[in-house]
Amino acid sequence: MTIYIALFRGINVGGHNIIKMAELRNLFHTMKLTNVRTYIQSGNVVFESEEEEGTLQGRLEHEVEKTFGFPVSIILRTSGQLEKLIQQCPFPVEHLQEGESVHVAYLEEEPTQEAIIRLREFESDEEQFRLIGKDVYLFFRKSIRDSKLANQLKTLGVNTTVRNWRTTFKLNAMAKEIKKGR
Repeated sequence: MTIYIALFRGINVGGHNIIKMAELRNLFHTMKLTNVRTYIQSGNVVFESEEEEGTLQGRLEHEVEKTFGFPVSIILRTSGQLEKLIQQCPFPVEHLQEGESVHVAYLEEEPTQEAIIRLREFESDEEQFRLIGKDVYLFFRKSIRDSKLANQLKTLGVNTTVRNWRTTFKLNAMAKEIKKGR
């Protein structure tokens, strides 16, 4: 069994695409996925499955649309991938100053070199990024709320969803709890 983390894009934001986490957990259970746990309302689900990632992602997106009536993008990571992502963070997460933050943009696939070059145009001393595989680490010396860099992630041309470092770390801890309970 593989421990997966499903990261939903664009649910429960601004009163649109509302999905209650209890209903989402129920859907995962009816899909015969096990050890299902959710974290906060933005759509983070940790669970186990024997399915391959590509097949599982398509099935999840199909079932969510069928059940809730709107399409959503879901990006999957295994617990091993998430652990590696945390270990490879190029920014000093343990020494963040007041107002600074680290976020991760999870990508469905790796972007082209041209797309990465376009995104680099929005980097500054205040906002930096590092791409490692299908993950973009974002460092903000000020809030992400007014970030030009974060607003330009769409220029990468791939499905993306962003989580802050605290959420990333918590999801990793939840995956470890499942692994420990085996």
